[in-house]
Amino acid sequence: MAGRNMVGLLLTNFQDSYIPELTTLRTFSSIPFGAKYRLIDFSLSNMVNSGISKIGVVTKNNYLSLMDHIGSGKAYNLSRRRGGLTFLPPFENTGDKYNTFVQTIDAVRDFINNCYEDYLLVSSSMSVVNIDYQQMFNAHIKNNADITICYHREPLGNNRDTENVVLSLDSNQRVSEVLINPRNVESGACMVNTAIISKELLLDIVDSCLSRSKYDFARDVVQPGVREYKTYGYEITGYFANIDSIQTYFKANMDLLSADVRAELFNMRNPIYTKVRDDMPTKYGLSSKVKNSLISPGCVIEGEVENSIIFKGVRIAKGAKVSNCIIMQDCEIGADTTLNYVVCDKDVVVSPKRMLCGIDSYPVCISKKSVV
Repeated sequence: MAGRNMVGLLLTNFQDSYIPELTTLRTFSSIPFGAKYRLIDFSLSNMVNSGISKIGVVTKNNYLSLMDHIGSGKAYNLSRRRGGLTFLPPFENTGDKYNTFVQTIDAVRDFINNCYEDYLLVSSSMSVVNIDYQQMFNAHIKNNADITICYHREPLGNNRDTENVVLSLDSNQRVSEVLINPRNVESGACMVNTAIISKELLLDIVDSCLSRSKYDFARDVVQPGVREYKTYGYEITGYFANIDSIQTYFKANMDLLSADVRAELFNMRNPIYTKVRDDMPTKYGLSSKVKNSLISPGCVIEGEVENSIIFKGVRIAKGAKVSNCIIMQDCEIGADTTLNYVVCDKDVVVSPKRMLCGIDSYPVCISKKSVV
């Protein structure tokens, strides 16, 4: 398989500032998603399904929950004698060495040099998508490209917490120009933080950037590199969600209530793997009402739930009404409580007869282990 000549490199901490409500005690990649998954599950599963058997997970801080979730990589078929999964945390007190893309690649160059594979697939955990990277690699080889970058055509929102990096492409998908936060542009080919590049070229680029005090991937690698390197785009089609704020996180979860979206993301041909927690079936009380929701095992539902994502071990007491909410693992919702457009992190306790309401563009977020 083509993926056997690629090493996966997952950058897990760069996005922590995008959703501070959920990353105080965990890294961005370990944010729970879709009633049973973590965001990193999509990136890891896509790599494994594409034949990549050696993956380095680069992390900087708050990675205890990430390590607990991934473990040895057994759930992803990465627990093996050769290759498999390697955690790459800071090995010394390097201060800001892991703060930017260029500095991070420089910090893990020993791992890269020790790989016999010729190519690197560098990605983050921002994307909720089911993609075949082997096809992307085939296009990279066919085009004799130096760099191949994923992109997705989408509207350029004004409320994004990240930069809009828009690619101009010719009929052969070669990138001719890179625009960052362009004005008066309503939609375009927005760059996704996933790229294929040879490891020798990447390290050469990193050395060049470091000598010029340039550290940003989009501004200092991709944008000026268009003139020097053969840079191609690879379009992501089908369902795609870029998680860069609490709003986009909330919307992506709510999208899973659509059967069409679930069928596209979670298919038997390219499954999304995750750590399995065995639990008893969910118990529904005589007065419970559930409509258009995803309910994980191990819950006790005695109230009303509508248009919501409910993780394992959640208890919703009698008389409680939960609508348009994301309730994470082991939360307790008290009797006669009303929640609407609320995100409850793990182990939250909402006392009886409380009322919390947000809106779809600004959901209320309750931090982990809080008592309301």
